[in-house]
Amino acid sequence: MTYENLDSKLVNSLLGDGRASLRSLAEELDVSVTTISNHLADLEDGGVIDGYTPRVDYGALGYDVTAIIQLKVEGDALPEITDRLRGHRQMTSVYEVTGDYDVTAVGKFKDTDGMNEQIKALLTDPDINESNTSVVLNAVTENEQFELELEAEE
Repeated sequence: MTYENLDSKLVNSLLGDGRASLRSLAEELDVSVTTISNHLADLEDGGVIDGYTPRVDYGALGYDVTAIIQLKVEGDALPEITDRLRGHRQMTSVYEVTGDYDVTAVGKFKDTDGMNEQIKALLTDPDINESNTSVVLNAVTENEQFELELEAEE
């Protein structure tokens, strides 16, 4: 086998089964275990693969409320606000964005009371000028990853 697209194929295989053994990956991709080990180490060292984590269904654990929180922030306070949001354990995503708001955050909560408490705590910050919160009614797709495209082999 040529090694063309090997890294992409390796990533795609791990997206399908993040717990696959080096041996099973080598068999699937028709290369040696050493080759898989070396390429995997390169992908990890290069930051392409950034850990191996379980996919958690927070709803099954009682976190039934997903909120999308948008914030308008004083310009120079943006890094401080995003760092603070990142520090909240129930915030699953924090983005600096363009448009009407400066920050969009996604949080998981057990109930609307917990969500309300956290939002009210945020709004006490004088650097937050405005907020808009939406509660997700139905998560059609969430935290999905996608397979990498393979270049045409010659």
